Amino acid sequence: MDKRLLFIFSYFCFIVAVTPLRCITCHLHTEADRCRRGFGICTTQKHEKCMTLKISQGGILLLSYMVCQKFCKDMSYDFNNRTYDHKCCEEDFCNYQF
Repeated sequence: MDKRLLFIFSYFCFIVAVTPLRCITCHLHTEADRCRRGFGICTTQKHEKCMTLKISQGGILLLSYMVCQKFCKDMSYDFNNRTYDHKCCEEDFCNYQF
């Protein structure tokens, strides 16, 4: 392989590897409405992913919260008759799926 082509390919791989994610932020989103507080875009830092927290009760979505989250982990748990569902993803704007 031509050395210049190899260099360009390696440089492209490096850029893709260090490019931070862009995530949607919304600190209060209801299913019946759009984002009511904190709408914007965050850029991930080291060890961060895009995260969505959905809070539902009886199968009905009450609200959701979207941010860049450090050490994000997919999990779901129930507390006080509500379900808290954390989802993490690693693509630009992947946390905005309604």
